[in-house]
Amino acid sequence: MSSSILIVDDQEFNRKLLAKILDDHGGVVLREASDGPEALESAFAEPPDLVLLDVMMPKQDGFQVCAELLADERTKTTPIIFLTALDDKEKKVEGLLMGAADYITKPFNRGEVLARVKTQLRLRSLTKTLAEQNQRLLEKQRIVDTDLAAAAELQRTLIPSEEIQVPGVELAWRFLPCDSIGGDIFNVLQLGDGVLGFYLVDVTGHGVPSAMVTVSVAQSLAAHTGGVANGSGPGRIPTPVEVLHKLDDEYPPDRFGKTFTISYVLVDTKTGKLVYSSAAHPPPVLLRRHGGVELLEEGGPLIGLGGFLPYEQGETTVEPGDRLILYSDGILEHAPEDQPTYLFGSERFLEALTAVRHRSLDRSCQAVFHQLDLHARGSSPLDDITLVAIEFGPMAEAEDNRPASGAQEGKM
Repeated sequence: MSSSILIVDDQEFNRKLLAKILDDHGGVVLREASDGPEALESAFAEPPDLVLLDVMMPKQDGFQVCAELLADERTKTTPIIFLTALDDKEKKVEGLLMGAADYITKPFNRGEVLARVKTQLRLRSLTKTLAEQNQRLLEKQRIVDTDLAAAAELQRTLIPSEEIQVPGVELAWRFLPCDSIGGDIFNVLQLGDGVLGFYLVDVTGHGVPSAMVTVSVAQSLAAHTGGVANGSGPGRIPTPVEVLHKLDDEYPPDRFGKTFTISYVLVDTKTGKLVYSSAAHPPPVLLRRHGGVELLEEGGPLIGLGGFLPYEQGETTVEPGDRLILYSDGILEHAPEDQPTYLFGSERFLEALTAVRHRSLDRSCQAVFHQLDLHARGSSPLDDITLVAIEFGPMAEAEDNRPASGAQEGKM
């Protein structure tokens, strides 16, 4: 494709000489203008790839024309080479500071003209190519951003809605993915006969690959799908250890190339019995109504390692006013950007939880996140951060604890 050059000089001889030099070289479309207004009209109507612009002209000098070309959206990226017989270094510097690309001195030397013009046309071609590639990249990024937004919205549908009402408990949470979408997922399952299941999953890594696994795991655990949280027959709910073993079977190392941690807790809201197990996940915290703090530490290895070690299960009893805290290790590992080893840590986390124990559940979560942000001095997290808080109310009556759609009633 030919390049277009606009030659601007009030002397016809100079225009014709430059046209002859460039025309002999070939591969260019030449246009001429005899003064500044004519040059501006021509350039704005059809922006050229290069302007050869005389400095000394009537009506408007080259500096004035240059300023208008560079100020206009249509020609602001068009390179300009000044044509001058002036042996004035200050004027040359002035032109270059204005944004001119180069100078050609009079009388014209054929070799100099061709060398300087070819250089600017080559740079112009590269600039246009880069601009086109950048536009294509921006369009692709727009599509990716749209897809990520859709994926994030899908992920949000897999966690409890703010309006959810679960008999026997109050829920509050904070979820902060380090990317548009995250590798953490959590939910509450109404499994029937007053039994609730709580889980928090943390898939290794973050971003789209990890989020895809979280969606799959959430579907596997969903009560209404007949997944791993449901028993094989009526009248029985799988224990946490059984659920972890089923997950370990469903997610072998070669399925997604991802492992994940999980805390899984069952609570009978009629009796207060709590049974739990974790797969390499930070231990849930039980904040007793009267001030005690317990770590629920029973568990086993990561999900996705092939079950080379058994999972252990713990059991306790909760009372009205007790709080259960599930969280991801992104909380413990959050740190200032300029001090990546200055982690928030489990000790600060427990102190933050107990310090706001008297506040409402939602305000407690908010306060813990505030302490986390203060510690990291506003730094963005390098891992997904999730905090789920459950407060137990009065023990529910059996008839008030009906199973969610598709869930099986039973005992744990």
